[in-house]
Amino acid sequence: MSETKILLTGATGFIGAYFLRLLLQKGYAVRAIRRSGSPMDLVRDVAGQVEWLEADVTDLVALEEAFAGITQVCHCAAMVSFHPRDVRRMMQINVEGTANIVNMSLDFGVRKLVHVSSIASLGRLKTRPNLDEDARWVPGPGNSQYAISKYLSEQEVWRGHAEGLPVAIVNPSVVLGSGFWNAGSGRMFGQVYQGLKFWAVGSGGVVDVRDVAQFMLLLLESDISGERYILNARNITFRDLFFQIADALGVRRPFIRVTPALAEVAWRVEWLKEKLLGAEPVVTRESARAGVSQYFYDHTKSLTLEGFSYRPLEQTIRETAAQFLEAAQAGSRPMILPF
Repeated sequence: MSETKILLTGATGFIGAYFLRLLLQKGYAVRAIRRSGSPMDLVRDVAGQVEWLEADVTDLVALEEAFAGITQVCHCAAMVSFHPRDVRRMMQINVEGTANIVNMSLDFGVRKLVHVSSIASLGRLKTRPNLDEDARWVPGPGNSQYAISKYLSEQEVWRGHAEGLPVAIVNPSVVLGSGFWNAGSGRMFGQVYQGLKFWAVGSGGVVDVRDVAQFMLLLLESDISGERYILNARNITFRDLFFQIADALGVRRPFIRVTPALAEVAWRVEWLKEKLLGAEPVVTRESARAGVSQYFYDHTKSLTLEGFSYRPLEQTIRETAAQFLEAAQAGSRPMILPF
């Protein structure tokens, strides 16, 4: 490990903060890049053990300094949004940023790149609800702009692999766990706690953030290259997911069923409110349609990696809910689940 130095992007974000902890626990030397103004709440207690550089994945000059002396790269940085106003910036970060990371990895002779993608990059077809790693991307109206950005970013990684870069890709489903309570799955716990009334008829996959981090570490330490892995602990209806979260938080379960027809009305109402009142939409067209879609993700391949298994979903929800309730007493401060 003394000859190993890992560059981590997205270290102050949700998945990155958990992965950073694992790397430090294993004794790795870590250089992490962060944008100016990135919140340090999830990593403040370990920040002193990390070499930090201010850089943006879209800034080639800054990345040149970041890559000096690096042996492996873990690329967690990405933007997630389903709002039309964010599309241009999301494409810059997710696609151009990944292309920059790949090009720098090739230029500096990096031994391995582990890239965090998403199940969204598998593509969506109503006639293909069951998806595994061999599912080919199919353009269509079911793909959000976020999904397109993650697909295109994966193509940059595969290009790097074709040019000689050892790579491995993880495709997590919806990642659950403590973190920032106003974003990602943390926001879901907050909404249910505050009395969310609606549950959508769709279904999808969920996975513990700690399982994602531990799988990434196993990939980093392995000789595996040129492979992608769906990370999905369980397929579940959104009804059952929201009900389990509500029960763990000790609040009323959502009680209004959202059908595809109702979802179409909801996003249009939110769009109109935003245009007329400037109110932040609760749902957009893309998020509303995602909520009533039904897809199932096969995790069989991930279980072939020696030493890996998934935490039970009930454990993830129980532990996250407990930390949410604890955080609610302290101003909803961000929190991290213990490994």
